[in-house]
Amino acid sequence: MIFLRLTGCNLRCTYCDTKYAYYEGEERSIDEVLKKIHSFPFKYVEITGGEPLLQEEVYELMNELVKTHIVLLETNGSVSLEKVNPQVKIIMDIKTPGSGMSERNFLENLNFLKKTDEVKFVLTDRQDYEWAKNFIKTHRIKAKEILFSPACGILNPKELAEWIINDGLSVRLNLQIHKYIFGDKRGF
Repeated sequence: MIFLRLTGCNLRCTYCDTKYAYYEGEERSIDEVLKKIHSFPFKYVEITGGEPLLQEEVYELMNELVKTHIVLLETNGSVSLEKVNPQVKIIMDIKTPGSGMSERNFLENLNFLKKTDEVKFVLTDRQDYEWAKNFIKTHRIKAKEILFSPACGILNPKELAEWIINDGLSVRLNLQIHKYIFGDKRGF
């Protein structure tokens, strides 16, 4: 998979693992980005940030990419999904209280999700876990896949796995694999 990280984020989550994405990066045209992506033999492209929907050009980029690739969009959920191409698979965060940004959830986005999309909760502690369980019960979530991710270095994945198993929750435990592979350093 090609992982395309765009610069800029409108949130400041307590556990952010990509603070460099707030400001760092190189400005490139859509043609330059497409050329680079087409130079790889991979079928999947995941667009993330920061918050990729803050850049207006991302919509045109996604529209071009769906012609040749399977496209995933990872978003913090604070910006409307209304203009996202329906062929794009959305992975949308629901910010929990432990993030410090739960009041920034744009809940109208739940209406734009498809069954094939995913909703992700990054959890910092048991209170976040209980909050997320309650959110699932009280909101209609069309997406079939619901991910629970332990905030790296804050919540022990084993502990979260035990809570999920004990409660028999129909969610997927999701780890930040890049942290296990690269640590605190950036990938390629």
